[in-house]
Amino acid sequence: MNLHYITRPSSLKENAPLLILCHGYGSDENDLFSFASELPEELFIISLRAPQAMQPYGNAWYAINFDAEKGKWSDDDQAKESRDKISEFIDYACNTYPVNKDSVNLLGFSQGTILSYAVALTYPEKVKNIIALSGYINPNIIPENPLGKDYSNLDFYCSHGSADQVIPVDWARQAPKFLNSLNIKNQYAEFPVGHGVAPQNFYDFKKWLIERI
Repeated sequence: MNLHYITRPSSLKENAPLLILCHGYGSDENDLFSFASELPEELFIISLRAPQAMQPYGNAWYAINFDAEKGKWSDDDQAKESRDKISEFIDYACNTYPVNKDSVNLLGFSQGTILSYAVALTYPEKVKNIIALSGYINPNIIPENPLGKDYSNLDFYCSHGSADQVIPVDWARQAPKFLNSLNIKNQYAEFPVGHGVAPQNFYDFKKWLIERI
């Protein structure tokens, strides 16, 4: 498999719920893996490294370009490639490890959240619960006609920092509206922080996840 990753095995010998972690722009697989020791032992946890190496360090799921005319813009073609790589990785993980393919959970931060939304909305049959931290839905990397898909098994936990200076909180607030329009289960929370995960945010999504695995 062409994505580098690290794992924390489950306390279960088979049919473990799978949690895949997708880090943010400029980070790596060790970043969100720090959550692993605080999460339920029955979870089989895999933390992915985004495919594009950055200089001098860190990785990206897709390029973010800064242009005087366009301002800040994302390379949506690269984002779609990464979306599909994560989808393929889910298949690989379910075939390689003793996990339950009907209990695949995604946790993303920032750019990893944008892709987690895209994976779930494009391949809803592959995932169940999505924890979307400090990100938003990019309409350019999800299906043009989402009404044609079955989203009945999906459930989202979305959260954002109300003082986020990297991704405006207004962008995040659109996600529950969009999910509601498709009758997708979701919960949204805001915390008085910038572009990061407050301790209360962690306990909130941990409780949410435990209730669903």
